[in-house]
Amino acid sequence: MTTRRVLKAAEAIREVVSMAILTDLRDPRIQGVTVTFVEVTGDMRTAKVHVSVMGDESAQKLCLQGLRSSAGFLQQKVSKRIDTRYTPVIRFELDMGVKNSIAIARMLGDVLPELDSPETLDFEPPPGDDATDLD
Repeated sequence: MTTRRVLKAAEAIREVVSMAILTDLRDPRIQGVTVTFVEVTGDMRTAKVHVSVMGDESAQKLCLQGLRSSAGFLQQKVSKRIDTRYTPVIRFELDMGVKNSIAIARMLGDVLPELDSPETLDFEPPPGDDATDLD
């Protein structure tokens, strides 16, 4: 069971980490990163930050390495934002959800027939559902 406090902390960590990646980090390895979501343990000692990285596998590994090396700096930013007894230790994990959804969309595009226009659909509105019947 996730408490409201843990969910609020996870959202605050997501905001701080994503803004710090965009504005404060100067590591050339870190490019094309999106923080998708954050999981915080119940005791608030560990935060698992899921990131999506654009690019091929080598670029993803390189970016993840850069993020892991800057985890201490990002943890310091988080400690200034949230007021807890312990600052969560930040761990980065690659989120493949976005890439998987793009791959599935491509597969579906290859399998399903292409629709050129709405007229190709065999859809008729139900009777009495005209837009002209506005009384």
